[in-house]
Amino acid sequence: MTETNHVPPKTLQKYEKVWPNKTILDYLKQCVENSPNKEAIIDGRSRFTYSELYKKVERVALGLYHYGLRKGDVISVQLPNWNEFVIVHYAATMIGAITNPLIPIYRDREIGYMVKTASSKMIVIPDHFRGFCYTDMIERLRDEWPELDHVFVIGDEVPDEMKAFTELAEVNWEDTLDHQALETTLEPNDVTEIIFTLGTTGLPKGVMHTHNTLCMSTNYWIERLRLTDEDVMFMPSTFGHQTGFGYGVRLPTTIGGTAVYQDVWNPEQFLQSVEKERISFTASATPFLQDVVQFENVKSFNLKTLRAFVSLGAPIPRALVKEAKENVPFTILSGWGQTENGLVTLTKLDDSTEKLTETDGCPFPEMMIKTVDENGNECEANEEGSLLVKGPALFIGYLYQPELTASEFTDDWFITGDRATIDRDGYVRITGRDKDIIIRGGENIPVAYIENVLYEHPDIKGAQVVAVPDERLQEKACAIVEIVSQASHLTLSELQSYLKDKGVAKQYWPEYLEVIDEFPRTPSGKVQKYKLRDMLKTKA
Repeated sequence: MTETNHVPPKTLQKYEKVWPNKTILDYLKQCVENSPNKEAIIDGRSRFTYSELYKKVERVALGLYHYGLRKGDVISVQLPNWNEFVIVHYAATMIGAITNPLIPIYRDREIGYMVKTASSKMIVIPDHFRGFCYTDMIERLRDEWPELDHVFVIGDEVPDEMKAFTELAEVNWEDTLDHQALETTLEPNDVTEIIFTLGTTGLPKGVMHTHNTLCMSTNYWIERLRLTDEDVMFMPSTFGHQTGFGYGVRLPTTIGGTAVYQDVWNPEQFLQSVEKERISFTASATPFLQDVVQFENVKSFNLKTLRAFVSLGAPIPRALVKEAKENVPFTILSGWGQTENGLVTLTKLDDSTEKLTETDGCPFPEMMIKTVDENGNECEANEEGSLLVKGPALFIGYLYQPELTASEFTDDWFITGDRATIDRDGYVRITGRDKDIIIRGGENIPVAYIENVLYEHPDIKGAQVVAVPDERLQEKACAIVEIVSQASHLTLSELQSYLKDKGVAKQYWPEYLEVIDEFPRTPSGKVQKYKLRDMLKTKA
């Protein structure tokens, strides 16, 4: 059983009357009662009504109980956007277990650390996805995970020491187990999710969310997007991200609507799904929006049901908004958030083009933001400073890292690491980052993490990773290195092969390489990254 932080008494006192004090199962049961035959989730492999979904969740929950999973145990899930992810999360919740979402692109290095740190008792994986063999990876890593008891595999190729997921989902556990086994007392302030963020430090941090913080985060969308149980949501962002997990897995059930999932982004399939499934809103990274708006013959698709596209992770170019007005009927919304707090700000359906393109929205009710200068004094309107946030959707701490958690707060305000301005209307604009990170197509590339791996290369004396602007993905990573000697020779392909051998996810590999004699430094010896960025601009 994982030892997790409890909700701080001060936080409990402040928000206990604001939180919904529910779990996702409360919403699921309400859906079954109100609309048992409504389609709940649709993916490329299946369709489930709410009644069918609940029965499957109960069966899998009994299977988890049979295999020894109990309240407080951690279940890691590294799956694409498939129905099984939703089922496992809800089943885990039913027995009081904690879900640990993992992004499918993670490889040995990330997965090895995360599963071990979470003390996971079980992991669910596909046999293969997008040409990668997950069972081989688990076999390489399993000896490093003393707490892991079970590996369940979705697919036809299941090694002898692992179990097919069908043993959970298709065995009639209800014939042999009493449903009283599922009568676990769930407290809304129990931890229900541990999700790792690669942030800016060398090691990932386990962000802990409770039922209340997650439910609060999803409930915010209902009023801002005017959602009802008639809405159909499309989610292409991975469930391993907080966006996909909170607003793809959980939000549709919260509103009693329908979810449509895509496991590999394809704009044409999305447009076809809008027509077929009558999709009304979606949320994803800005490059996905660009793919849709600029898709050839986009006007030939019937998109009348699509009301809103929530674009996250990167600023929306004004030219793209103008193009969207000419090509598509839906409203574009922009927002800002983090793994630690979910979406905090979002523009409104009737906001001006200026607010949409020049800001990242205004806060949801009870969520508070402010910017401060280097002395901790609150900034004036439109003055840039460090962005702080607090509110009832904020996480309750980093797993096993109370000192780090404390260091990330100042007077109950969470230090986001972003720099921003806040206008007189309360709309925020992210202007940069205090913390060093690159955002590639909505995917965070953890700079310090990659630099630490590069330092292990025998020919590299020093390594810095900086952002290079990219028209579609917003940013790409460039590795700038000092080599051990002039005799050393290093190419980009060799560097990428090295990162592959180290088990680093391909999406994190630098796409450019510069070899220099010496880094520019301050008198105290700190590398001046802004000079490295300027150097790359002159080479562009």
